[in-house]
Amino acid sequence: MSRRTLLRSAAGAGLLSLGLTACTDPDGQEDDAGSAPAAGARHFGAEWDKHTRTFMAWPASENVWGEQLPDVRKDIAALAAAIGSREAVVLLARPEQADEARQACGGDVEVVPLAVDDLWARDTLPVFVEEGGKVKGVDFNFSGWGNKQAHGNDGKLARAVLEKYGIERIETPLVAEGGSFETDGLGTLMVTESSVVNNNRNPGMSRDQVEAELKKALGVTKVIWLAGVRGKDITDAHVDCLTRFAAPGVVLLDQAFPGSPADVWSRSADQARQVFKDATDARGKGIEVIDLPEPDPDKITGRGDAFVSSYLNFYIGSKGVYLPRFGDERADDRAQQILGDHFPGREIVPVKIDAIASGGGGIHCATHDLPAVGA
Repeated sequence: MSRRTLLRSAAGAGLLSLGLTACTDPDGQEDDAGSAPAAGARHFGAEWDKHTRTFMAWPASENVWGEQLPDVRKDIAALAAAIGSREAVVLLARPEQADEARQACGGDVEVVPLAVDDLWARDTLPVFVEEGGKVKGVDFNFSGWGNKQAHGNDGKLARAVLEKYGIERIETPLVAEGGSFETDGLGTLMVTESSVVNNNRNPGMSRDQVEAELKKALGVTKVIWLAGVRGKDITDAHVDCLTRFAAPGVVLLDQAFPGSPADVWSRSADQARQVFKDATDARGKGIEVIDLPEPDPDKITGRGDAFVSSYLNFYIGSKGVYLPRFGDERADDRAQQILGDHFPGREIVPVKIDAIASGGGGIHCATHDLPAVGA
């Protein structure tokens, strides 16, 4: 979730309440320019590595979504069904809402009763790594994006999921969310400074201290810092609506619709572009930037002050790449073509998510991959 307004969030505050494959590129081919982690070392795999399942969560509270809740649930059900037809999906739902979720999502989606508050599984679940031939989960102490919104159940969700699936919990003093960073699977991490080096999450910690903890918790060796945007949305600008790895050494970067007036978001993308000009990854190689343009705001079918119209918030599944369809046919087709060019071994699956996007998030925000062991 990247552009959810603080005004909307404040209204809900207090009311809500296994190893990996060898390092591969998105085509499934071994990346001969990189190197696999040392045996037994902690490894944060790329999203394009094989998954055991995709986790999602059923939005629970009318206090956050109000009259939008039925439409948001329809979007989540459609997204879960789309992914579930291609790989295993586990949808977490409050026990009293589990039957409704099952009926909505269909037989391809496994619904697991577990106390949740909202749909943002990317941020509320643990971040999974591999170490010593086993999957482990880093609990980043979800705090409602720096205590901007109360999430009593979601704050406990990482530990609950790890306990249910018998996965070892890795503790860290950091408060962060999975949407705030992105890896190439070869030791490089991209992070928005605004969302992690921030007193609402990690008071008193310098960027160097945060970087050291990220490297320790995730097993990465190189961090590329992007400025991000502070205080304009509930997440303080997560990286997953700004830039994503398409392959080691290749990033997709959000580009505003031509002619749009400059704003904090387009300036954030400009700043990231400048960083990438001089940046190198964990292998010492430069970064290639591919623009992923936004749709025409006058042609999209979704609306709202918090609406996120970035195609960057896509999800890489084991067999498909799931990206938003916003209603600007030309831009939708162009985004699908760009992703198809970079993920040729996967089906490109556009999904309409206007209700989810109206809450400031997208498909990536609503999904969380559990890596496969030895696949």
